[in-house]
Amino acid sequence: MKKIIRYFLILMPFALLYSCNYLDVVPDNVATLDNAFSDRYTAEKYLATCYWSMPKLGGWNENPAMFGAMEMIFNKEDNGGGMLTARGYDSPTEAFFNYWSATGTPVRSLYAGINNCNIFLANINNVRDLETYERNRLIAEVKTIKAYLHFYMLTYYGPICPLKENTEINESTEGVRVYREKVDDTFSYILDLLNEAIHSKALPVQIQNRTTELGRFTQAAASFLKAKVMIYWASPLFNGNTNYESFLDHKGEPFFNQTYDPDRWKRAADACDSAIMVSNSCGNRLYQVSDYVTSKPISAVTKRLNMLRHSVSERWNCELIWGNTTWPVDAGVQEQCIPRFEEATQQTTTGNMSIPLNIAEKFYSRNGVPIDEDPDFDYAHRYSLRTGDESHKYYIQRGEQTAALNFDREPRFYSTLGFDRGKWYGNSYKNEPDDDAECLYPKNRFGEFSSVFQPGDYNATGYFAKKLVSVNTTYRDRNTVTYERYPFPDMRFAELLLFYAEALNEMKNAPDEQVYQYLDMVRERAGLAGVVESWRNHSIYPDKPLTKAGMREIIHRERAIELACEGAYFWDTRRWKTAVKELNGPVKGWDVTKSDVHDYYTVKTVYNQTFSFKNYFAPIPESDIIKNPNLVQNPGW
Repeated sequence: MKKIIRYFLILMPFALLYSCNYLDVVPDNVATLDNAFSDRYTAEKYLATCYWSMPKLGGWNENPAMFGAMEMIFNKEDNGGGMLTARGYDSPTEAFFNYWSATGTPVRSLYAGINNCNIFLANINNVRDLETYERNRLIAEVKTIKAYLHFYMLTYYGPICPLKENTEINESTEGVRVYREKVDDTFSYILDLLNEAIHSKALPVQIQNRTTELGRFTQAAASFLKAKVMIYWASPLFNGNTNYESFLDHKGEPFFNQTYDPDRWKRAADACDSAIMVSNSCGNRLYQVSDYVTSKPISAVTKRLNMLRHSVSERWNCELIWGNTTWPVDAGVQEQCIPRFEEATQQTTTGNMSIPLNIAEKFYSRNGVPIDEDPDFDYAHRYSLRTGDESHKYYIQRGEQTAALNFDREPRFYSTLGFDRGKWYGNSYKNEPDDDAECLYPKNRFGEFSSVFQPGDYNATGYFAKKLVSVNTTYRDRNTVTYERYPFPDMRFAELLLFYAEALNEMKNAPDEQVYQYLDMVRERAGLAGVVESWRNHSIYPDKPLTKAGMREIIHRERAIELACEGAYFWDTRRWKTAVKELNGPVKGWDVTKSDVHDYYTVKTVYNQTFSFKNYFAPIPESDIIKNPNLVQNPGW
């Protein structure tokens, strides 16, 4: 019991960087397990170590989903691990996100985190000054963390080696000749952990001490996670995936079940229904226009756009069921998303984080349907120029030219994306007091103040990730920005509604009012009419929402729009097995190297994206296979 707890020393520097809530309090240098569980104080510090083991989601070199599907990209001058993974340079000998053992990468070993959880669960009963309800809460939290870590590993690597009990493993599976287990067995184990945590009723309904405990798991967070696990287990990647028929375990049996089980969607729907009820009882719901409070009157248009941004970036708002604070969305990310709005003499922001043209085109028209289905939208001439007019004054600067693609789009297009001559309200000291139509906007043609400031710092496509910039992040003057960081939105109520709509659609023979209801709640918040009404009145395929396949396509697109820039696209395209189709081809943008408006609005290929069958799961690091020959490498690697 005198085992050295090395992680405390490693984690101490990070505590100095982030100190907004409980999860940023990293344990002191507690030398032994005897000391770590000697009293309530040290036990809660060890709990912080378990939380600190969670994946760091707010950084592009820490979260493979941020750039891994090229939903967002950097320019060619910037090649961090996220971009290298997206461009296909990952390998067993050089894994850019090595969650298996963490060797050589900025991420943490999730096996080390699981082992921390096992140590905690094995020793928490030794703490004498805990009340029963306190002990039960801590146990439920750590079981939820342990389930989360196993689930993340499962979705990233496929079959893993579940660590159910305390072991001598420190940073990987080295030291124990374990085998990878069938995905169904691991899913079942994860759900067992979550059911134990949920049924104990020990998790709080709400965080009472918002000064010290924000970011700890609640009943709603555990219920959301269970619903998500059930959704993934029902999805094509894990449900009857015959592509992995020859991928066999040590007993010669397929790691993946070979028979599709439709009942999993029913169980997933039940889990979503339960999670929605629990979330509502905990005070979680969709963030609405009435929740967004302004210091001065603004138009209804701007208020909706900023409300949609606030639903993601307002700290601990009602929609956020759980936010990840191990690496929040901080100045490091936001300075890559926000452009300069004026001539500057100092390098303040870069705007390097770019949205490809194909993502911009996913957003609906103002009528709430795809732009290539809407006869009112001139799709054939979407790349031609158009001049900002009175009807678009809150979206585009009047009298200025930009692409026709940027006109007549739904509110989420304008709340998610910034673009040349597109209005950007809320992040500048110069927002006009009387008319929000006169707010600042990027000028991004080559040589203008929003374009290249110095070599290597420029937006590669002409579209900025406005959504990830907190509304409370502000230019104090043309050279100085004050950033407000916020927890990465890992569990949002809107996503839970979309999960439910998806599960209901898959379990039914044809969509019905119940399926439409939960999708329409998200659409209504975005200012759109219901899905049936929108397609009936504005699409060349009016019957699409009436079929299961059509509704599936709509739900997939709705998730890509509502959850844009949040990493869901990376995981969704994998679990749906659509990545081979969606993540192959040219990644395009405007020609940002040109100063003439006609030349600037010429489509240019920035990257050629490739995705093959092997990329559905990351490779097991070769060094770990050498240390443990029982491990079987993923197909294709």
